[in-house]
Amino acid sequence: MIVRGVAGQVEDVVRATTDTPPLAAATEEDPTVDLRTLVETHFDFVWRSLRRLGVEDAALDDAVQQVWVVASRKREAIREGGAPSLLFAIAMRVASDARRAARRRRHVTDDDAVLAALDDAPLPDEYLDRGRARAVLDAMLEELPDDLRAVFVLFELEQATTPEIAELLTLPVGTVASRLRRARELFRAAAQRRVARNGGDR
Repeated sequence: MIVRGVAGQVEDVVRATTDTPPLAAATEEDPTVDLRTLVETHFDFVWRSLRRLGVEDAALDDAVQQVWVVASRKREAIREGGAPSLLFAIAMRVASDARRAARRRRHVTDDDAVLAALDDAPLPDEYLDRGRARAVLDAMLEELPDDLRAVFVLFELEQATTPEIAELLTLPVGTVASRLRRARELFRAAAQRRVARNGGDR
């Protein structure tokens, strides 16, 4: 869980990328955007994307920094207006690696154990309910294949339109629509299984 403000995270990212030449300010001759501006503009998007692509809270700070380190090395590909597409693509790869690492470390994989741990935590009801809902959402998203999950996250959680997703993921609009349809089917099926397994209590 992030405990410092975005400003502190921005400074961490900038320090972490000081071994690479800084991005110059965008000009007509060189449209590459400044790294600090990129981080300040898109930090929340990168953080949310990683979180919703399955990166655990404990690994989020490192994953966010990794995205920006990779982005700083691809500075020639980051142009004004084109950053979200590249950043989301990097976030998908970083999230995939983080999920694999988490699976190797995890001893208990049943999401009900996560809920049980939340039940035992001395948290106010509001935070408990929020934590439980997020754990359930994460478990259901985990059941989606990566390509479907990306489309579902962008459409349902980031509120991006189908054409925007197509541009972000460099996919035909029809492919995005079909993946979204399939992702919704799988998500509904996962929800129905959860209700049946828990007797409708959750």
